[in-house]
Amino acid sequence: MEATVQGAPFGRLLRAWRSTRGKSQLALATEAGVSTRHLSFVETGRASPSREMVITLAEALDVPLRDRNALLEAAGFAAMYRTTALDAAAMREVRHVLERMLEVSEPNPTLVVNRRYDILLANRAAQRLIGSLAPAWQGPANVVELLLAHHGLRPAIVNWAEVTSHVVHRVRHELSASQQLDDADRALLGRIVAVDGELRAATTAVTRPPSLLVPMRVRHGDERIDLFTTITTLGTPLDVTLQELRIETLFPADERSRRALQPICAPG
Repeated sequence: MEATVQGAPFGRLLRAWRSTRGKSQLALATEAGVSTRHLSFVETGRASPSREMVITLAEALDVPLRDRNALLEAAGFAAMYRTTALDAAAMREVRHVLERMLEVSEPNPTLVVNRRYDILLANRAAQRLIGSLAPAWQGPANVVELLLAHHGLRPAIVNWAEVTSHVVHRVRHELSASQQLDDADRALLGRIVAVDGELRAATTAVTRPPSLLVPMRVRHGDERIDLFTTITTLGTPLDVTLQELRIETLFPADERSRRALQPICAPG
């Protein structure tokens, strides 16, 4: 009996998410509107949650849609949230909106990325900037890989360790919390782990006070261009792909940088 209780798949996943979010049983039970006793029974497999309770608990724990599907299936219910490829016919309207956003953001470089920071879409300014700063790059269209590679963006970024640490932290946060990783996710996490020591050693030397915006300082020939990034997400989507999209736009931090960036990103 004890093995069955401890082996309850939904209970294991729920405990893992509660631990990830740093919530006690009491805190989660209060937020979800259930008794602590009942929540304890659900976690140990002595009680089975309803579909509505699974959704309520997932919302209280702010579980991503991909992992909400896993919680539902572990509790014996069908997955609720679809995963639709961005190039699918059903996504035509969404893609049109994204492409319009990329267009109106010109001449500021803008990328659409997923939780792994694969580059799904990029406006012309972003394509020109990356091509100019990493002309030898033949690797995957992935921001993390571009930052880590010596023949990617790394040589061009003056504050490489600071920028890379910031991006790596975001990717690790998105992937490490998830219980639903594929081979590409695990491979990227492995790449990140491999440079942990180098990044920690490099960032300990940074004494600049913390800022709400992490600057990105790039070197282009004799010019230094100071940039900052904004991130946009899509409201409250009910599709896994859409929830995981991030729209990142680079802006010049000052007039000098704007003038230096313009000829790089402008049409040739």
